[in-house]
Amino acid sequence: MDGSSALADGRAPAARRVLLYSHDTFGLGHLRRSRTIAQALVADDPELSALIVTGSPIAGRFDFADRVDHVRLPGVVKLADGEYASHNLGIPLQETVRLRAEILSATDRAFRPDLLIVDKEAWGFRNELGPTLEAARGRGARIVLGIRDVLDEPEALRAEWQRKGHMEAIERFYDEIWVYGLPQICRPLEGLGLSPRWEEEDRLVYTGYLRREPPDWPPIGTRPPDDPYILVTTGGGGDGTFLVDWVLKAYEADPGLDIPAVLVYGPFMAPDSRSEFDRRAAKLGSRIRVLSFDSRLERWLSEARGVVAMGGYNTFCEILTLDKPAVIMPRVNPRQEQLIRASAAERLGLVRMLYGPRDGEGPEVMAAAIAALRDQPAPASRALPGMLDGLEIIKRRVRLCQDLPAEADSR
Repeated sequence: MDGSSALADGRAPAARRVLLYSHDTFGLGHLRRSRTIAQALVADDPELSALIVTGSPIAGRFDFADRVDHVRLPGVVKLADGEYASHNLGIPLQETVRLRAEILSATDRAFRPDLLIVDKEAWGFRNELGPTLEAARGRGARIVLGIRDVLDEPEALRAEWQRKGHMEAIERFYDEIWVYGLPQICRPLEGLGLSPRWEEEDRLVYTGYLRREPPDWPPIGTRPPDDPYILVTTGGGGDGTFLVDWVLKAYEADPGLDIPAVLVYGPFMAPDSRSEFDRRAAKLGSRIRVLSFDSRLERWLSEARGVVAMGGYNTFCEILTLDKPAVIMPRVNPRQEQLIRASAAERLGLVRMLYGPRDGEGPEVMAAAIAALRDQPAPASRALPGMLDGLEIIKRRVRLCQDLPAEADSR
């Protein structure tokens, strides 16, 4: 890389560069995880820059630290029948994928990262990452596959990985696999045919969860209330209507439920659902406050007395980091991921799970769970060794990567 020319503000160009790929067809999870990692890496190394390539339609609504930026890929959306389509362009899906692949290749060619971190999809969406993987391997960049703690139940996951050819991509291109969690919660790659050498050579790394501190940037927009409250969050919100409805029913049915709730719908909740929830919340007065979305949700969570949430990865990390008593209502479709995570976390004493088939779905069930948050132990009382070491382990691995050559395709 040519480091001879100064930047506009007089600084020297970054000596090290990391490209993070986040396919993001739906929701916020992949982008938020990539952003967290990127910002931790630049904070650790003043000579490093990180660029996130993402398909998220709301990437521009997030803050990015100095030396972190993003490139937006044309969006795709999952349809009700499970198929995908171009989100806004109105062109055939295969043309959208080809366009995304060319943007990825051009970005990699111009940015020339030393390290490529791929989130979950080893080939990218519909194999769009293939040419970029070839180019990165050809010039000797290190390539890492990062996956969350839980992917899906084993049989469904095995079928998906076989269909997508993930093992071929891993053996051909990747130098390391980072699992952003702990084996006590789940071993997501067990039984998928991963070669023993990955564990024998210390290339499969359980990092622990990714710590999520509230941002130290000045607060903007709506502020959390001064009085005690519980935070109800659906994550992206596209599948969160049942949770919001259940909480509202609890407050409607139990006038004695006196701790106020802040409901965060998420950016992908349908407008008609939000309108109906707004109408019901208004009738409950000061007991319910609603919020569409805040990209700095950590500050709301940090000041909450407790949390009621879906069981997504990022929310789980925030609950552990900020040490909040939590009630998790896991989604069970289209994946079992959240149910597996919440079940394991409840078994370990980290959270309480509400699961309709086991606990019932009446308003009194939710009301009792919310009231019990006052006395529910916080996760730190049952913390596991290394539970929140994820970012420290990742920073250590990245520093190590600087001294290691990439391996050849023939591995």
